[in-house]
Amino acid sequence: MGRVPMSREKIRVLHVITRLDRGGSAENTLLTVARMDAERFASSLAVGPTLEGSGSTEEQARATGVEFIDLAHLVRAIRPLDDLRAIGELWRLMRREKFQIVHTHTSKGGLLGRIAARLAGVPIVVHTPHGHVFYGYYGRALTRLFIWLERWAAGFTDRIVALTRREVEEYKTLGVAPREKCAVIHSGIDFAPFARTEGAREEIRAELGIPPNGLVIGTVGRLTAIKGQADLVTAFAQVRERVEGAYLLLIGEGEEHAALQGLARELGVDDRVLFAGWREDVHRVLRGMDIFALPSYNEGMGKALVEGMHARLPAVATSVGGVPELVESGRNGLLVEPGRPDRLADALLELAEDEEKRKTWGAAAGDRAATFSVESMIEKIEELYEELLEEKGIALPESA
Repeated sequence: MGRVPMSREKIRVLHVITRLDRGGSAENTLLTVARMDAERFASSLAVGPTLEGSGSTEEQARATGVEFIDLAHLVRAIRPLDDLRAIGELWRLMRREKFQIVHTHTSKGGLLGRIAARLAGVPIVVHTPHGHVFYGYYGRALTRLFIWLERWAAGFTDRIVALTRREVEEYKTLGVAPREKCAVIHSGIDFAPFARTEGAREEIRAELGIPPNGLVIGTVGRLTAIKGQADLVTAFAQVRERVEGAYLLLIGEGEEHAALQGLARELGVDDRVLFAGWREDVHRVLRGMDIFALPSYNEGMGKALVEGMHARLPAVATSVGGVPELVESGRNGLLVEPGRPDRLADALLELAEDEEKRKTWGAAAGDRAATFSVESMIEKIEELYEELLEEKGIALPESA
């Protein structure tokens, strides 16, 4: 197809997500909206209310200057009446503002947003799942329903943005979408804050009460069952039996906080398991760790994992989602089966008891993570938008 005519009007893009809690999907969505070329794209973000205690990034997000559109009924939980109202809110918004592109994010926001876009006649619909929910931990019946809904919604989606090649293959295998409907765009990480944290290791350890010679295993993420921190605490108890100076540092908050504290007490390691809550200086705290652990049962790509690796930490992670595209066992970390605290403990011990391996693999981890920049992500998303605009015959902005 020949290049379509140019226009002086910016392309209007609406992003849709249920909430801005702390986590890779919300932070990645916000980066996408905030960093798009403002000379060519006028981007807005429709978002639902954020739950208390989920570690919201909303205040920080609103300080970026992004145009926010608050939707009272766009919630993550399944609530049929609220869901219908949310579709109505989105439909009215899309009809009124005449967006050329609607880009939805995560499962719930993706389903409701795409239905509304279909009803409103939006020319281009893009969806980023940020990792799917098809692994079966919601039960067989619900998983089948989720797959059917995603397959149905994919029928009126122009492109699905997968974070990894593995994700694309899973969509094809499950019959959700063919390869040609998918584009692989890795999540982009803003690495600028890391440059300001060199030399913070001793400082952050002193703040947290960790001795300079302690061995710190750390993780970052919502304290929720799907993130597998209970397996990590269980594995750490085995590590602690052999490594006298071992500590476990959990960065994050969530509904599993009390249960994890109870588990640590039950296993007799509560004096070595540190709950640091959400931190605005995660990049700095990472400098105080020796090993980064990701025990999740599901991940899209694992933003926290990329950040940990960028801090030159060797990784011990579960082989889920796109994690195997980041962690190469025996080179920059170790992969283990999810739900196996014993295997997790073995992998952690392999690194905990070998300082030279931690140093060598940590350097390789830093090199791998450096390829996941926010600049690369934005460039690929803009290229995808331009490709779809050309396919639909919609004029591109003159500066494109």
